[in-house]
Amino acid sequence: MAASSKPTEENFHPSSLLAYDALSYHQGSDSIISDAKITADTKTDFYDRSLTSRRYALVGVACSSIFSCSCIVAGIVIVANYGTFGVFAVNLEMYALRKISLLREILALILNLIVTLCTESTGFVHGIALRSALASESRLHFNTNLRLLTAARGWYNPNGALLNGISAVLLIISYNSASLAVCYDVEIQPQTDVQGVAFAGLAFLILGAVLLLQVMIALSGIRAVKILTWSSSPFDLTAALVHHTQLTPATCRCMRSVCDLDTYGGPSKPSEAQPSAWHAHPSIRKVIIFLWVIVAACAGWAGFVMYIWDKDVGMHQVSPNALTTQTWSFLPGGLSNFIWYILPGADPVVCIMVFVNMIVVQGPLTLGLHCSELIANVIRDEKQWRRATGRKGLMTAMNPVMMIFTHPICLVLFVAKPFLHWMFGLSFNILITAYDGELVQPLVLMFTAQIWNLCIVLFIFACFFTFVALRQPRGPQPAAYGHVQTLANLVDEWSHVMWWGHKEEGIPYCHAGTSDHPLPDVKMDCIYAGSGAGSRAPLS
Repeated sequence: MAASSKPTEENFHPSSLLAYDALSYHQGSDSIISDAKITADTKTDFYDRSLTSRRYALVGVACSSIFSCSCIVAGIVIVANYGTFGVFAVNLEMYALRKISLLREILALILNLIVTLCTESTGFVHGIALRSALASESRLHFNTNLRLLTAARGWYNPNGALLNGISAVLLIISYNSASLAVCYDVEIQPQTDVQGVAFAGLAFLILGAVLLLQVMIALSGIRAVKILTWSSSPFDLTAALVHHTQLTPATCRCMRSVCDLDTYGGPSKPSEAQPSAWHAHPSIRKVIIFLWVIVAACAGWAGFVMYIWDKDVGMHQVSPNALTTQTWSFLPGGLSNFIWYILPGADPVVCIMVFVNMIVVQGPLTLGLHCSELIANVIRDEKQWRRATGRKGLMTAMNPVMMIFTHPICLVLFVAKPFLHWMFGLSFNILITAYDGELVQPLVLMFTAQIWNLCIVLFIFACFFTFVALRQPRGPQPAAYGHVQTLANLVDEWSHVMWWGHKEEGIPYCHAGTSDHPLPDVKMDCIYAGSGAGSRAPLS
């Protein structure tokens, strides 16, 4: 990577660091170390530490802590007043049973949404800590990684394999507890039974505890490592790594994509199409396969329930109603087709059995949605990079909240997480009913139509993510997908807003790179190697 021929507008001085916190970028990004453009010779005096992202993250963690503590307090109060398996009941005798059922499902969906907001906040902090830990070990390759399935060295490291595994289990239990926290209540009275909605104290206590433990693990992770930047942008991360000499740009690779890392980095001609994320990131292939395994397992589950119902029809552990177009519905009802079984054992054993059942069945769905973050974020990083050839250019700063709403795939995933967990709760329903304020032995109900509904939505979800993972970007701009070494090779001039294109004519090689002003398109019939590349570099 060659030095820029354009002089910097002002010289960098160490005293400018003293005023770091007072500076503010006019587009709403965080303070900047220097406005000077960066070249390979001066290394990197510019990158966004993203104090705004840090504030958002800490506010999110604080809200998660408040919510988790509130759940713990509510759970303790309910358990203290109504017993270990007691509930706080809300009398709804004025409403019909169908309205009570709908209210219960709405409350469960809202609780799942809150859990998603809490786990996303702690997950963002944990992901930043893990990314910095991997960078300190020179093992960071992509801006986005499988957060719970990638670990730093050391079993007792807050970002290590042990606590990552514990975090994965806590994440699953979070959604399990949310599904069990809201239940039906039946008060037996001489004249008639009064029905309503109840809140299970033990489930709220467990929900608050697991959310608080996730907050503690995330905070311990950021305390154990130096955070280079809080920004989600791959460009701020790459600039920070180059600035701290943890990454060195390679020469003669200005037209090489992330898929060319294993080839000799010599001169090359531009390509009409770029590799897909499927070929660029090895973990994406595993995630896509895992998503389709979940879809197949869900279809097999529905088929198994139909087989059991057909074999045991007329018995007391299946519903009398067959699965027809008349009994098929989105929400389970009195005419639904289902099978059921009772969880046996004493009270503590039942409690353990309930969570074991939920973890075994719901765990793959939770992990599948978590792994889908990798695809969403990698595609987001590539879309940001490809803006460098657009009219407005590439803005390196990235707002962590706005990126959810400005990137469709991130928005789809954010909505899908609570919705799919809620749909799972409709399919695999552990019917926790309270009689006179006391939980009774739970029933496990598997609703055939709702399982097929979940399977159909999962199929659409898997098709969508498979499509975006296999889609090849068009144009000669080399694909990076957030790969930090590739970005370091392609970006030779850093600024708040960057454009990529043809920069220098040369014999025998031309040079493509970035600039703070729009650049002409690269020439498809030219060979590109980099500024100053001589005839010694062979064509590959």
